[in-house]
Amino acid sequence: MKVTRFDPDDTLIVVTARIWGPRGDKQLSLAFDTAATQTHVVPEFLDLIGYGPQHGDRITSITSAVGDEPGYMMPVTRFAALGFTLTNFRIHVHDLPDTLGIQGLLGPSFLRQFDYEIRSGEGRILATRIASRAI
Repeated sequence: MKVTRFDPDDTLIVVTARIWGPRGDKQLSLAFDTAATQTHVVPEFLDLIGYGPQHGDRITSITSAVGDEPGYMMPVTRFAALGFTLTNFRIHVHDLPDTLGIQGLLGPSFLRQFDYEIRSGEGRILATRIASRAI
């Protein structure tokens, strides 16, 4: 079991993740979001590690309160969060409001591979990999 800490007083559950790209790797902050369908990362962050729209393999659209917003899907070499690392992991690249102070959302595309428990009062997430979905 892996334990990830977060600030229980924050308005969002924010966890640290890491992505590896053509120009190295970089740490980012993601909101833990079980309502998102995919794991999202903002394009500005991916630019820093050498990814761009040319790495996308599918154009997508997200419907928000503002309307439909364009984005794209792409695989990243390695992605780590909650103490686990996945290779060739697909993310959704999409803008998010700068005011959130995060670089993306950790969504079910990552989370469905784990059993996890959020202990809000303790500021901890406990996670174990689901054996049948291990990569």
